[in-house]
Amino acid sequence: MDTVIAAPERIAAAVRGELLDGVHPVGTRFREEELVARFGVGRHTVRSALRLLVDRGLLVHERHRGAVVAPLSQARIDEIFDYRKVLELGALRMALAAGADLGPVLAEVDHLEALATRTPAPTWRELTRVHSAFHRAIVAAAGNRHLLDSYRRCEDEVRLLLTFVRPDFDAAGLAAVHRALAGQLQQGGDTATDALTYDIDHAGRAALLTALHRAEESRRLLGR
Repeated sequence: MDTVIAAPERIAAAVRGELLDGVHPVGTRFREEELVARFGVGRHTVRSALRLLVDRGLLVHERHRGAVVAPLSQARIDEIFDYRKVLELGALRMALAAGADLGPVLAEVDHLEALATRTPAPTWRELTRVHSAFHRAIVAAAGNRHLLDSYRRCEDEVRLLLTFVRPDFDAAGLAAVHRALAGQLQQGGDTATDALTYDIDHAGRAALLTALHRAEESRRLLGR
């Protein structure tokens, strides 16, 4: 039997896909009347869908404006990447101490490499989906359901943030970086934890801060 998807979830899924593709720039306001007309549903259904997107960190609710795409800021970047670092490093240490199998982590690198050689080229949404699965596999290796649930709560927001660094990465580059990281994770000990720390702070956080400064400089030059 086919699973029936409720209207709010269906609308949220459609808008989520657009957000993860970078279709809606920061500051975009989602007007209820436009979504009502687009999806042919009532306002209550639209409001429920928007609440789902706010809960997932993809939109924020602003007073007098409603649901909007939140701007990139250093505070937001630091908050989400500090959260990631606590979860991923804690999970990695638990996994290494238990001698957990890192095979699922390696499998996601294989998926990234397959995307890098695929024709047609993968979409950014596909790349971030596999990138997210790689890091989720690290957390899952700890075997702690609560850690995994906590990580899943921030996944969509991380993927949304990564749309800002799309000009700086491609499939081949992401695959190479994560193949090297996976090899260091397999070595265990400080090599593994130092490599994961570097990936989160430099490949992730620093790249986003560079994108933020680039956007701020563009606004300055345009006099905005």
